[in-house]
Amino acid sequence: MTPDWIAVDWGTTRLRAWAMRDAQPLGARSSDRGMSALTPAEFEPALLDLIADWLPATGRMRVVACGMVGARGGWAEASYRATPCPPIDPRRATSVPTRDPRLDVRILPGLSQAEPPDVMRGEETQIAGFLAGHPDFEGALCLPGTHSKWVRLSRGRVERFRSFMTGEIFALLAGQSVLRLTIGTARADPAAFAQAGAQALADPHAAQSGLFALRAAALLRGLAPEQAAGRLSGLLIGAELAAARDFWQDAPTVIVGAPDLARLYETLLLAAGARTCQKDASALVLAGLAAARLDLPEDI
Repeated sequence: MTPDWIAVDWGTTRLRAWAMRDAQPLGARSSDRGMSALTPAEFEPALLDLIADWLPATGRMRVVACGMVGARGGWAEASYRATPCPPIDPRRATSVPTRDPRLDVRILPGLSQAEPPDVMRGEETQIAGFLAGHPDFEGALCLPGTHSKWVRLSRGRVERFRSFMTGEIFALLAGQSVLRLTIGTARADPAAFAQAGAQALADPHAAQSGLFALRAAALLRGLAPEQAAGRLSGLLIGAELAAARDFWQDAPTVIVGAPDLARLYETLLLAAGARTCQKDASALVLAGLAAARLDLPEDI
């Protein structure tokens, strides 16, 4: 079967594309040519390198894209939509001029929040994919990652959201601070993670006060790199959960992310008494792009 449109999730570090027939993927490809590695003029060639053989000999192929491809400095800046609002509005998609006449590229807008100031790009499409399968859901979504997002949903709308730089802070501390001498590339010990996470949930100040103690414990007590990595991850994620308590404490919470990372959040949330479960982020972003394709007008 030949595709009738192409779905694209273009993030900071990765480009993913799916050949689609209606809402069904026929094939998937990815590359490391994310937004951060490209100038605006390089986006079209990067996309063609991945999907050229999916394009028709004549006519145009609709490409529906989300993520950092629409950021300032991306291929074309797509506007933000102010919350509260439904997660996507295909009518607000940005049409991108292309050199190849076979391409018809539309970039979905992100979401913004006035107070406290916040923005998202890409996650709104995962939210739309979740709501496509759970239209009556009332509760919270947790989207962990480099910049985690907590989202409160009601009546099919994003009511409010909050971002946390937990993943980026972990990478900076483990790779560039004095803690790099203790952690290196070690994988987190699950028991150390759970213990430190519970500590930070009970006392958010534990994250700040407990960081240098990881280095000291390595010097004085021989703290293993795996235990240090587990404690660092637990302290940071536990502090995030404590700060986001108003999202999850009294509402069902769905974690949307990569399985290994989502499992860490789920472990601490379940231990704290939250009602929570996981959903696969890749499946939901594709469902969100498919929902956008159905409502996308021919001309913008």
